[in-house]
Formats: sequence, C-alpha cells, structure tokens
Amino acid sequence: MTIHWCGTGLSAIPGLRRLIGEGKDVTVWNRTPEKAEAAVGDLTGRIEAFTPEALEVALEAGDVVVSMLPGDLHVPLAKMAIAKGAHFVSSSYISPEMRALDGAAKKAGVALVNEVGLDPGIDHLMAHWLVEDYRNSPEYDTGNHISFISYCGGVPKIPNAFRYKFSWSPLGVLKALRSPSRSIRDYTELAVARPWDALRSYDAPLPQPETFEVYPNRDSIPFMEQYRFDPAWKVREFVRGTLRLNGWADAWADIFEEIEALEGPEGEARLKALSDELWEKYAYGEGEPDRVILCVGLKAEREGVPAYHKTWVMDAWGDERGSAMARLVSQPVSFAVEAIGRREIPPGVSAAPDDPKLVQRWLHEIEHLAQHLMVVDQMG
Repeated sequence: MTIHWCGTGLSAIPGLRRLIGEGKDVTVWNRTPEKAEAAVGDLTGRIEAFTPEALEVALEAGDVVVSMLPGDLHVPLAKMAIAKGAHFVSSSYISPEMRALDGAAKKAGVALVNEVGLDPGIDHLMAHWLVEDYRNSPEYDTGNHISFISYCGGVPKIPNAFRYKFSWSPLGVLKALRSPSRSIRDYTELAVARPWDALRSYDAPLPQPETFEVYPNRDSIPFMEQYRFDPAWKVREFVRGTLRLNGWADAWADIFEEIEALEGPEGEARLKALSDELWEKYAYGEGEPDRVILCVGLKAEREGVPAYHKTWVMDAWGDERGSAMARLVSQPVSFAVEAIGRREIPPGVSAAPDDPKLVQRWLHEIEHLAQHLMVVDQMG
C-alpha cells in the first residue's frame, strides 16, 4: 500500500512526517516540489511534482490518496481513487458531490474518509464519545432535554489588540463571515445570515476558567444524525460553532461593517484586497505560538435539573514541535490512513469514525498532541 500524500502546506506537515518517520510507503506530491523538499526532504527523496495526470499513472489498487490540496480537487481525486480501486482521505467537510460517491465507493470496496482533521475531525470523536457515554449512563432517558455545544477556535497564544492572527490567507475567514448558519436554540431552528447576529459568551471549563465569544458556523443540524441523536430526543440546543477571544467582535466591528456591504465582482475584489491587508498586518511571525481551544459538551436535563453534563476540553499551543493547528489538523489524517491500512474503516464515504475502539484510540493519541485534554464532569 503506497500512501500518495498530496499537498505540503502549513497544516499538512506533522502528519506527513509522522507517516514517513514510521517507515510507511509514502510518495509526496506537491505542485512545487522545492517546497515539499524544504518540509520533508530530510526524511525522504520520494517527492514528485503534482499533476492529476502524473498521480493517475502512479496510483495502484489498494493505495491511499491523501488530499491536503484545495477543496475543488477533492472530488476529482476521489473519483480517480474509485476508478483505480484506491482509498481517499481528506480533512475537509463532506460536500454533496463527495457524498454522492458513496455507492460507487462501496461497489469498488474503497473508503473515502473525510472530516478527519481538527474541526471537523477531533470534534466528531468527542461528540461520538459523549453520545455513547450518555446512552450507557444511568441518567439516560428519552424524556430528558438535551443541549449540545461544539466550539473550536484557533487564536494567538499571546493576545493582541486585534484578538486574532492568521496562519494562512485571511480570505477563507472573511468568506466564512459572509456565510449563513443554522443551529438549534430554545428547541427551534436559528438561522442567521451573518455570525455576529448570533454572537454569545461561553465559559470554557479549562483548568483556569476562561470566557470566549462564540458563534454558530455552517449548518449544524445534519450533525444530529451523524452523532446518532435519537429522533425522539427533546433537543433544546444543538450548535457547532467558532470560538474567539473576548473582545474579538469589537476589534472586528469595522471589518463586519465593510464586508456586509460588499457585492458583485467589485466586492470580491475588495475582499481579496482586504485579505492581503490583514495578512500583512496580522500574520503569525516566525516561531510565534498559536493556540487552539476545542470544547464539546453534552447536557441532559430532567424537569429543569441537570442529570448528565460532561464536556471534552482541549487546549493546545505552538511549541518546539511547531504550530498547534498543524499538529491537530494533520495528525488525525495520518490516523485515518493507518486505520484504512488495518481495514478498520468500511468502504464508502465517511467522516471521522464513531467506532468506540477507534474513538478511544485516536483520543488517546491526541492527548500527546495537546497540552491539555480531558473530559470534565460538570455535575460537580
């Protein structure tokens, strides 16, 4: 089984180095081979210039294609994998086009594994753990009222006045701020056009309690089925969202106002220019530590009184191993590659695993990647 790891951007390197360092059969593909050589040339000479055509020639049945490339390449590479009888892994969200490949992947007997990064990825593992733990607890009752939160954010370890720093182009962050979201609040669907319309305060149960600003992102609602919520459960709250340092909304108020008014080609051009300006002013410096916080919690209440309440809490920051974001995005990708090699992931399109053995093993591995990781029982 050859692992064809495509893309050596900032968030790809630790997982790639792990697989090479453990002696796996890895070929590294990158559009600019020189950049890949700078990242992993001390470990391997098997570096190729990426083109879909070159990869297709090299790809054989039973191989694994890892795409750490832009999202528009995931589906074409997944289709190529199916045609060749190979597997596919990415850290990105499952798009409708990727989901549509499920039948063909099953027929070919190959796994197309997505959402195995940080968020989505590690958050899924925590959610699966909590739902399983709750179902097996004496407090479980379909009449309970359920609240679920999943908040993740990358922030500067050393706070600045802007309350944020960028690891890569700010354009993705700016575009996300223009995206609508759906979640559940007070038993009903909450649909907002812009994140700041649903901004809230969140007290994270860290060793030193800390308050953050949080807002829903994307469409949370389909994840209730993915996390195996019983349709009979009374869901008071269900939200997957983004976490930011306190004061972020105030620091970004002018940006919110500007991007709200952008329209058409001129608006897109201005968004790109704004991205360049922010990158110039607020990019991480060489060796400057980043920080990642992830909190995933499940609470069940009976007659207004909490019966079950546990939260997974992770706090990680950049150190001599590099950035926390890179570790936590790419290492779970490498876990997925290994799981495919062990035939632990079934054919078809899937996200981060819900199998309790894999969840437990991966969370144990992630414990070594973060400075703090634990499940907090908030019942006292």
